[in-house]
Amino acid sequence: MTDDGSRPADAVRLDKWLWRARFFKSRSLAAKTCALGRVRVGGNVVRKAHYAVRVGDVLTIPSGHRIRVVRVDSLGVRRGPPAEARTLYSEIEAAPTGEDLQEADHGRAP
Repeated sequence: MTDDGSRPADAVRLDKWLWRARFFKSRSLAAKTCALGRVRVGGNVVRKAHYAVRVGDVLTIPSGHRIRVVRVDSLGVRRGPPAEARTLYSEIEAAPTGEDLQEADHGRAP
């Protein structure tokens, strides 16, 4: 929905979507992460929090010690409870972290 409530939007700001989907506790933290170049949309680094996210976009997002790859399923209209936030995206894969790779190496025979 647009800011004036007149019609549904076909895109929303990246920082707003990340906040609504509960990847970040605050919108300013989402914007800072974007500015640092830590978020990718369609494989391209995005440094602008105002980048327009659309349904179907694939985002790569840092989440703690993991990297999450998600597809945008819905833009949402508010920051709702976690169950509602999970309907905004579908998890594609979780990229392995350095810790995951080390654990895999320890399991191998020399």
